[in-house]
Amino acid sequence: MSPIWLRGLIVPLAVAVVALLVWPLAGAVAALALLAVGMLAVAAWHLIQLDALARWAGAPLEQAVPEGRGTWALAYAALYRRVRLRSARQRDLRLALDRFVSGAEALPEGVVLLDGANRIQWANPRAQTHLGIDLRRDAGTPIVNLVRQPAFVQYLAKGDLSEPVVIDSQREPGMTLSIQIVPFGMEEKLLMSRDITRLEAVARLRRDFIANVSHELKTPLTVLTGFLETLADMRLEERQRHRYLALMTEQSQNMQRLVDDLLTLSALESEHSVLLETDFAIVPLLLQVSADAKALSGGRHEIMLDIRDQANVLGSRDELASAFGNLVSNAVRYTPDGGRIALDWRVSANGGEFTVSDTGIGIATEQIPRLTERFYRVDRSRSRATGGTGLGLAIVKHVLIRHPAELAIDSAPAQGSRLTVPLPARRVKLVTGARPEADVASTTATHSASLR
Repeated sequence: MSPIWLRGLIVPLAVAVVALLVWPLAGAVAALALLAVGMLAVAAWHLIQLDALARWAGAPLEQAVPEGRGTWALAYAALYRRVRLRSARQRDLRLALDRFVSGAEALPEGVVLLDGANRIQWANPRAQTHLGIDLRRDAGTPIVNLVRQPAFVQYLAKGDLSEPVVIDSQREPGMTLSIQIVPFGMEEKLLMSRDITRLEAVARLRRDFIANVSHELKTPLTVLTGFLETLADMRLEERQRHRYLALMTEQSQNMQRLVDDLLTLSALESEHSVLLETDFAIVPLLLQVSADAKALSGGRHEIMLDIRDQANVLGSRDELASAFGNLVSNAVRYTPDGGRIALDWRVSANGGEFTVSDTGIGIATEQIPRLTERFYRVDRSRSRATGGTGLGLAIVKHVLIRHPAELAIDSAPAQGSRLTVPLPARRVKLVTGARPEADVASTTATHSASLR
């Protein structure tokens, strides 16, 4: 027999025993009256306990379980254990929900919970940033009231949610979002938003790169094809034949320069390309760069070289020669005939600085951030006429990233340009005791020899 039965029968049995004892002494009427009073008292006690239980059941959930006596103490103890168990489970569920919400809030993608009517139920901070959602104001609002781009509205109405839709963010100008809706549960949906601005930019650069390479190769190939057909179909005078061959050679060289620059840029960008550092003297490299500038100019510009300090540089001589050479060749291409180009090298406490200044056409302020993009040209007609590939400053950028340094550009339209390459102090060592032959080169350079 259970403890409740044992405890519950004690009082009624005691009343019955007392009534039986009273019967012989006071008679049957008194015994029955005592029994009735005792049973009424037991019933009243149980009713009082039932009333307390009913009041507790109707009270708020945090109300404590009443204390009882006798059989009700056992019942209340069982209720108390169940309340504690329920509270523990609720606490575990609350912690699990908090962890889920914290995880959803930490996601790099936006997450919005939608009901069956596509109304907003909840959104993490990233989704609020992407879509401009304010949960205090927008909870229960249809998502199409906030995301009104036709592409998204059609995507939602079409019902085919297997692929994401790409839209522009209304809240963040220039941001591109990929949005996909995933059904779950009975009718609920999860809307997930992802910032793909950089991916779109990379894809756009790839498309532009392919288009630019195709365009750059199309012109020389067209010229070569045309001249080859002419040479095959027509008899030409020796003078015309030599002229056509010279033009074909020029176009072939343009294509070769483009291929060489593409290979150079690819090698610089490769994560497997190791920087081969050596400690080399900067003066011979600068003299070589100025001589190449003289050859490219063909006497059309005044080119001045000023080497203020002799130094050894730690880095890749070939890469730095390519970077310096591209800066100088750009100055030659964009400086009108008769202009002046100054090459300057100095060493300070901050490191070494190579500067190229010219009196060329200059660069508008809004164009400066794009100068190191592949195939970006300030003046396409001029650079193409002088054989530029449009990759020179992109090569300079990647060479400097590897050393590391950053190209500084100061320019204005019709006022020329000044481009500076600052090399870190740890890569530049000032030479105080130079050899005699180096002194001769330095003296010639320091007097700003005119290379014409």
